[in-house]
Amino acid sequence: MIEYLESIDIEIFKMLNAHYNAYFDQFMWLVSSRLAWIPMCLALLWVIFRNNWRNGVAALIFIAITITLCDQIASGIIKHAVERLRPSRTEELMSIVHTVNGYIGGKYGFVSSHASNSFGVAMLLSLLIKDKVFTWLMFAWALILSYSRIYLGVHFPGDILGGFVVGFVVVAVLYKIYRKLLTTKARLYCTIDVPTPQQTNLMKWSICVNMCGLLILAAILCFTT
Repeated sequence: MIEYLESIDIEIFKMLNAHYNAYFDQFMWLVSSRLAWIPMCLALLWVIFRNNWRNGVAALIFIAITITLCDQIASGIIKHAVERLRPSRTEELMSIVHTVNGYIGGKYGFVSSHASNSFGVAMLLSLLIKDKVFTWLMFAWALILSYSRIYLGVHFPGDILGGFVVGFVVVAVLYKIYRKLLTTKARLYCTIDVPTPQQTNLMKWSICVNMCGLLILAAILCFTT
């Protein structure tokens, strides 16, 4: 059964990784870089802190714990326990995998820490900031970031799915703890204010502007290299 599922995973990877061009090489490379999303992250944090600095610290702590747990569970535990080679390091795929800038990643790929981190953060923020459009934008960001890992040839779709599960489980546990804290004397230190409509719109725009910036930068890099 596992071999059958793995064969399907490989075939889906081949189908997705086979479609590429010079522009998307640049765009997916930028998307996959965590540094590319710093402007969006700073804007989100600025809105959270603007409501109440104490609540901003609480939000930042929960986000930091989410990323740390997702990353360590994915990269520090599961990858070394499962030891599934990345597509770019799988002998029978090396000759056909499309990679960018010679990047092939570490040895093992299951599960994707990029996927677990991005889906974890998207899920946490969607629970804290209950706005449908914002939620859709955050998950779109996580999906594009995760897909970039397949495009770059360093993860199978199954690695991405595993990362999503890790992010979901981590946030489910953390959010339960957060809700529990709201009923205790610590509630003043962990309650995260719901942003005003204007602040929520700013967060939505920060995601869109960041994405548009990457699209434009990719075009510039494509024509100048």
